Amino acid sequence: MSAPAGTDMLAIYLNDHYTGATGGLDLFQRAAKARADGEEREVLTNLARQVREDRDALAQIMADLEVSVDRTRMALGWIAEKAGRLKTNGRLLSRSPLSDLLEAEAMLLGVLGKAACWRALRTLAETDRRLDAARLDTLLDRAERQAAALERIRVAAAARNLKPPSAPSPANPA
Repeated sequence: MSAPAGTDMLAIYLNDHYTGATGGLDLFQRAAKARADGEEREVLTNLARQVREDRDALAQIMADLEVSVDRTRMALGWIAEKAGRLKTNGRLLSRSPLSDLLEAEAMLLGVLGKAACWRALRTLAETDRRLDAARLDTLLDRAERQAAALERIRVAAAARNLKPPSAPSPANPA
């Protein structure tokens, strides 16, 4: 199927990723502030800084490719990110311990999506001199390290929060 007339698939693709990166940055910052564990808070704070740098790198790539940021899409992404906070996590007005796990999974999915974007752009770099292949390789490597760090946080959150309730003791036979 061909693209509809007047559309630029690359611009749409990059704007989708830029919007996701902006929402992801908000999530990383919020998750870092909410963590009680000092080590996880430090890791997430560092990852939030990297996510900001990665979003800035994407903005530069977009500029290099003469793709402008779609402000309407950004506004819709902001609304979607805020709506995504409304989830049934066992608590209505306070933060649930399950939030750590759900946020870790959302952040991990975001980083995996970002890595996919870097891979797609790396493929284009083979024929488009405006794209710096070495820079994309560096960004991809960093995304893979971010995913590994998030997986460690996710597994720890799962171990903390998904323990089954203690098994009932067997009933005394009558």
